[in-house]
Amino acid sequence: MRRPVLRPLSRRSALLLGGLGAAATAAGGAGLWWSLATGSSSRTAPGTGGELSQPSELRSSGGRLEVRLEAGPGQFRLAGQQVRTLGYNGGIPGPTLRLRPGDLLNVRLANNLDQTTNLHVHGLHVSPEGSGDNVFVIVDPGAVHEYEYRLPADHPPGVYWYHPHHHGTVADQIFAGLFGAIIVEDPEPIAVSAERVLVVSDTTLDGAGNVARVSQMERMLGREGEFVLVNGQSNPEFTAVPGTRERWRIINACVARYLSLRLDGQQLQMLGMDSGQYRTPSDVEELFLAPGNRADLLVTTAAGNSVLRAAYYDRGSMAGMMGQGRGARRSDQPGTALATLRVSGSTASSPSTLAPLPPVGEPDDLRTAAVAAHRQLTLSSAMGMGMGGGMMGFTINGREFSAARTDTTVAAGSVEEWTLTNPSPMDHPFHLHVWPMQVIEQGGRALDRPEWRDVVNVPAQGRVKVRVAFTDFTGRSVYHCHILDHEDLGMMGVIEVR
Repeated sequence: MRRPVLRPLSRRSALLLGGLGAAATAAGGAGLWWSLATGSSSRTAPGTGGELSQPSELRSSGGRLEVRLEAGPGQFRLAGQQVRTLGYNGGIPGPTLRLRPGDLLNVRLANNLDQTTNLHVHGLHVSPEGSGDNVFVIVDPGAVHEYEYRLPADHPPGVYWYHPHHHGTVADQIFAGLFGAIIVEDPEPIAVSAERVLVVSDTTLDGAGNVARVSQMERMLGREGEFVLVNGQSNPEFTAVPGTRERWRIINACVARYLSLRLDGQQLQMLGMDSGQYRTPSDVEELFLAPGNRADLLVTTAAGNSVLRAAYYDRGSMAGMMGQGRGARRSDQPGTALATLRVSGSTASSPSTLAPLPPVGEPDDLRTAAVAAHRQLTLSSAMGMGMGGGMMGFTINGREFSAARTDTTVAAGSVEEWTLTNPSPMDHPFHLHVWPMQVIEQGGRALDRPEWRDVVNVPAQGRVKVRVAFTDFTGRSVYHCHILDHEDLGMMGVIEVR
């Protein structure tokens, strides 16, 4: 069987010409096999309801987890119908990988696609070199690559995820169904009556039941699928009895969609976001997840039916780039129903699931750390920035991605402060691989407690300050906009820690 190769990725110049009705750009899937039936604009209605399913699980044992992940095409149950698309190990999402700090994770990635792919373990603090979380690895069709990730003994518990990261095809492959959850377990378990993994994704199906081809305009905006799904299902249902405590791990696996979530009628407490775990859970009524963000929630149930909804969020539009201000998007809708919780019956009599939570250590805090360097990274998307003039460019500090160039060099062991600026009229969620970021200032306001993220939303015409401790690992990795169409179009830079 052919082996993958490590070679420089070509510099992508997938820029969008002024004629927005042209064919799909080179940044995505002109050659993706599932997009063949694109002549019709008809869409298929989703099949809603049904019992919420959970992805299969693979757990580490004796400090090790060995996994074979097969990325390939097939017939999948998606939005209540049979769809010809892509998945890992025959499922959407792929299997949930459950690990403990200090574990060794071995993944044999088999590429059964007709195009190149690879694997990124989003949010894990692991080495970016060799066969670690190395986005420069190329796994060709028919090849198998063996990844190896060693989690540090003090790796933060929480919810993470995995997905492809071959530049130029990331958005298409995730939109088609290539993603799955990773859970790093707590040192001491939290007593709950149920634990649920909720992977939120979106996609669009054409009249033939294929994943629909995406237009140039959708790539510039960042595509939002017509169907918003939880574990591949449209508004599934699940049940509980009153007075119980559940743990929900929510992943925003959408290519570009922001999630502003509510679950009216139930008590929600936030345990943490991304890799950041709060010492004391926070009561929340609304939860905001940019693409790539994750949330770890406790839900204390009360009698009645509650709908988990994603409300409208205005992340800006291309209209602003053309001097027309914020884009006009529908804001009068009640929100998309993601899942329905039905709580009924006698109140739970067992007090164990409402027992006090295990203590959580004081989180790291870089606000008083010595800062070795201050940098500014500007995320730009504007007309006339691309090659050839008059084209649309997606850049960081005025440059499109090139795997052959290192944009930022950092001293190992140092702490840096980065000011992330966004002069464009669209929000850009900023993701740094390997090393988590502590948000120091947001909207001109200094934060009063440590907030750790690996995806930080930078609002349109706004800025955010973060600090990063470049500890434990050296090597080359990347940072980019997590509107993945924008990353594919060039809004990504290379960092080297040495």
